[in-house]
Amino acid sequence: MDPYAKPKERKVGAHRPKIRHVSQSTEPRTRRERQAEKEAIAAERRAIKKAARRHLKQKLFQELEENE
Repeated sequence: MDPYAKPKERKVGAHRPKIRHVSQSTEPRTRRERQAEKEAIAAERRAIKKAARRHLKQKLFQELEENE
């Protein structure tokens, strides 16, 4: 029994309903799903950076060949 509960309050302690700050309609994702999504985004960013470096390298070589 909760000493601070009102006289006719029954849902106290373990029986108390949990408070949710977001609606239940949102799909709950597991930690593993969130981590996989995060890793996929990081991999995509790495691929973009790699492609940009490769492109800049080709451009540099072309400019050097033109100058010769």
